[in-house]
Amino acid sequence: MPRSTNHPAALAAVLAIPLAAIAFPAFADNAPSGTLSGSVAVTNDYLFRGISQTNRHPAVQAGVEYDRDSGWYVGAWGSNISWLSDGSTPAQPVSSSVELDAYAGWRGNLGSDWHVDAGLYEYYYPGSYPHGYTRPYTLEGYAALGWKTLTLKYSQTFGNLFGIADSAHSGYVDLTWSQPFAPGWQFDAHVGHQDVAHDGAASYSDWKLDVARTFAHGCTLTLGWYGTNARRQVYSNIAGRYLGRGTWVLSLAKAF
Repeated sequence: MPRSTNHPAALAAVLAIPLAAIAFPAFADNAPSGTLSGSVAVTNDYLFRGISQTNRHPAVQAGVEYDRDSGWYVGAWGSNISWLSDGSTPAQPVSSSVELDAYAGWRGNLGSDWHVDAGLYEYYYPGSYPHGYTRPYTLEGYAALGWKTLTLKYSQTFGNLFGIADSAHSGYVDLTWSQPFAPGWQFDAHVGHQDVAHDGAASYSDWKLDVARTFAHGCTLTLGWYGTNARRQVYSNIAGRYLGRGTWVLSLAKAF
């Protein structure tokens, strides 16, 4: 989550070996079989919870996930970012320009209409930071409950939220509706709220509407409108660019 110089922070991703170590014991040789999947994507702007992570510039992203038939899964995801290096100064140089994620959890169905999902998600930003800089690394736990095409999800940090000091146990709640409406077409609507513990000025809500078209060979083109009510004085970078404004996002992804 790019922030002003008064609130140095961000929301992005991680590669966390400890999470993989937690998840893989469930994948013993006598466990049910699993599948490996992944994707690569390009987008004109990487938004996370409505806030630009790339200063309104394009991003290249990739992820991979291993799923067991029992419902357990583990995955990793990454993207270029700029919100950290955009805030670099000669007095406090920051070099991080990549985000890596790791996550593990369990998902399953409760009858024909209900589904659940719960796990851990870690965000990590490799790079160099000045002495005394609050590291942006963030670990969240999440739980989601879905009914048909409607899903309610809550995430909460165990430590600080993306480099914001004294922000442990910050939470994010979001409601998403995903509805296919024609062969190969899907409509998504989302609204969420980020609560930043002990920092009411940094809390905000976000929303989006998008349409996705899936083509042959696992290609998906998505166009969406994203917006927030994030405070301009908090969510502007060091150059004065407001990163929470409403914007169109176009992305192309290829699944494999």
